[in-house]
Amino acid sequence: MTNTAAPHPDPEALPAAAYTVLSPRAVRASALTRGPWDPQHQHAGPPIAMVCRAIEAVAAEHGLTHIGRLTANLLRPVPIGELEIEVTTDYAGRNAAHYAARLWAGDKEVARFTALAQRESEIALPSTLDGHPLPQAPKPPHECETQRMPFSRSRVGYADLMENRVAGGRMFQGRCAAWFRLRHPLVEGEAPSGYQRAAVAADSGNGISALLDIAHYSFVNSDLTINLLRRPVGEWICLDARTLLAPNGCGLAESQLFDEQGLIGRATQSLAVRSRG
Repeated sequence: MTNTAAPHPDPEALPAAAYTVLSPRAVRASALTRGPWDPQHQHAGPPIAMVCRAIEAVAAEHGLTHIGRLTANLLRPVPIGELEIEVTTDYAGRNAAHYAARLWAGDKEVARFTALAQRESEIALPSTLDGHPLPQAPKPPHECETQRMPFSRSRVGYADLMENRVAGGRMFQGRCAAWFRLRHPLVEGEAPSGYQRAAVAADSGNGISALLDIAHYSFVNSDLTINLLRRPVGEWICLDARTLLAPNGCGLAESQLFDEQGLIGRATQSLAVRSRG
């Protein structure tokens, strides 16, 4: 398999994990979370995954183990530094619960979240259901070419946190399917859940399917909604993503999400498209 782009040239100098947990509510981000738009700001995927982690913990107290939906409203850029995560229960019933969460950087609220958690229960399904068996990703990860996200190599960042393998199309050149796997844990010494793996990857749909040159345009998403029909399994998450743009400076990125067993859900992002010149 051809490796078209090597990881950061000094992997031993990389942080051990994306985050250090300081308290039940506070975490500190490492340079592995750095995004493509500003060297002081995180890629939105890692902090969304950390909020997902906090929501999972609260939902588990209610016996609810499936995160059916997670919506992030991104209010401000998330700085690389200390963050506080606050989760509240809006409603918890027998089979479902609705949660809200807020993400703080110092005295600034940088993101708000809502989530639906559901109770899992085994059920036998007829073999003739429309749309079943569920679709598969275009190619499995072991058949795909490794490619580094085309971010700056002069700084440690999200491209060092994630391993990518392209399953269809070409990154940053329109519709693209790409596998994502964490090279480093979100939290040192802790295996991320499938939901966290999906969350840290799903915010990249607008990147891998970009239609415009990142050197001349920004296409930042102001939100992310992930809907999952089942628990993601394994280390790999595939996004089959495309971007649609309108002449009003707005756009939409939409992704089908897969693990190695097949379709797990969908993600959408609302985009603000601007010239960087």
